[in-house]
Amino acid sequence: MRAAVPDDEPIDLRSDTVTAPSAAMRKAMADAEVADDVLDRDPTMRELEERVAGLLGAADALWTPTGSMANLIALMSRLGRGESFLAPQGAHVLDFELGTAAWLAGGMPRPLPHDGGPGKVTPHAVRRAAGLDPDQGYGSYTALHCALLCLENTHNAAGGTVTAPEEHAAVAAAARAARLAVHLDGARLWNAAVALGVPPGALTVGADTVSVCLSKGLGAPVGSVVAGSSEFVEHARRLRKMLGGGVRQGGIMAAAGLVALENTERLAEDHALATRLAAGLRERGWRVREPQTNIVLVDVADLRGTIAAFGEAGVMAGAIGGKLRLMTHRDVTEKHLTAALDRIGEVGPASTGSPGGPPAQFSRPDEPERPARTALG
Repeated sequence: MRAAVPDDEPIDLRSDTVTAPSAAMRKAMADAEVADDVLDRDPTMRELEERVAGLLGAADALWTPTGSMANLIALMSRLGRGESFLAPQGAHVLDFELGTAAWLAGGMPRPLPHDGGPGKVTPHAVRRAAGLDPDQGYGSYTALHCALLCLENTHNAAGGTVTAPEEHAAVAAAARAARLAVHLDGARLWNAAVALGVPPGALTVGADTVSVCLSKGLGAPVGSVVAGSSEFVEHARRLRKMLGGGVRQGGIMAAAGLVALENTERLAEDHALATRLAAGLRERGWRVREPQTNIVLVDVADLRGTIAAFGEAGVMAGAIGGKLRLMTHRDVTEKHLTAALDRIGEVGPASTGSPGGPPAQFSRPDEPERPARTALG
């Protein structure tokens, strides 16, 4: 029988980016064959890029240090100054990448409401926003030219919601009919594929470029990959260098990514733990959304107060979109989940409190709600 989690051990549910490299990753990194990737192309990095391209159904791919850089490279390759791009409201490229889409890629962001469900947009919304609806009065030479649609699967801020292959393909087709390029931010595309029981490439149909992350969920310490045509990747290498993302012996980092790709199926365990966590919280009176993957969103009135109370009880939580966010990941086990639920405890009728008693979920009538913090990972 496994020992219980020690009382002084914090349980970190802030993000699936907090995992430490596994022993297998550390060994692979130590043993990796390397070369100067800027001069000669690092062989281990090239192996990773080719493998990811194959998984995504793309001609080629490029490793980047971060997912934000991968997205930025894709947007820079498609946007010109005086052009706009569309993205679902709350998308990572809109709210969590420090405005680089407008600042460096030169595109004016235009958020689309989730008219197709949490984190999703419909083909009609894309056609309308792209200016194909005559009732909108678009078409004047003074209007911004819309050049790109950026989708996200899973959608982080919506709670890790999944877009199915047929939904994605329909929206991508509408974008292409409107002469828009399509970029898919697939930071957690692996989660979507596992949740739906389909290969990742089934979720990229119609996309010109796709980014995927190796440090979210899969446990690598660093790295993302952006994929597309051979011509795109050739240009993307120049853009990566322009942004300071050229690396020397990058195989040390790519080796961890190769190990990470061997463990995508275990993401189902994270999803199952998230479902159990949501059910346990609901049993204790918390207002919880049913997770589709590994992100659990909790509706609370006093977000900062609740996060602080969780922390005092030994459960580290985050926030996004005004909701408390808890995420399961490789380093969270059943015993951690049981301990976390015990520490959080039930919601009581009082307006203040802490886990182990009544958590601070309901604001006092005479106390204004404090602004929410947002999570980036």
